Amino acid sequence: MNLVIGLTGPNASGKGEIAAHLGSRGFSLHSLSDIVREEAARRGLPVEREFLIQVGNTLRREGGPGVLAGRILPRLRDGGRAVVDSIRNPAEVRVLRDNLPRFVLLGVSAPLETRYLRNVERARPGDPTTLDEFAAREAQENSADPTTQQLDETFRLADRVLDNTGDLARLAEAVDRLLEELDRVDRSNPAPIP
Repeated sequence: MNLVIGLTGPNASGKGEIAAHLGSRGFSLHSLSDIVREEAARRGLPVEREFLIQVGNTLRREGGPGVLAGRILPRLRDGGRAVVDSIRNPAEVRVLRDNLPRFVLLGVSAPLETRYLRNVERARPGDPTTLDEFAAREAQENSADPTTQQLDETFRLADRVLDNTGDLARLAEAVDRLLEELDRVDRSNPAPIP
């Protein structure tokens, strides 16, 4: 099986930009948030972030904390290079690592204020409109309950970390360097990455 890169990190850290860049490099794009959006639509709920958090947590309570990763696995079975965005629970990482021999978890970071400004700029429906609201929503995504979002705990499991305090060109360069490194490791050692 080819390389699968998982993305984790706080809101507006740049995960979507990295996924798009990897897509331009031939990776198929997948997101655990897509699983949640599909379920929200099935349940007739809005696809605003607040509702998506609730639906994701409900799915984890009903199906176990790794359920979203389990649901995405069939989409990754074609053997091609893929990226999985929006990994928010340590159990999701375990499911992906246990089932994908070439899985690398990439943590994406940026300062809170920088991420808040990006959040305001992209203006998604239901996103917080003040820095305090943004910080409060982030705290909500860092529960101690293993059946909910645990962004900080998930981030600690990252195999590699990219700091995204710069512009998009610098982020793309960092992703390209990481891909070169992973391809080099892959060619020299057929054992699982990292």
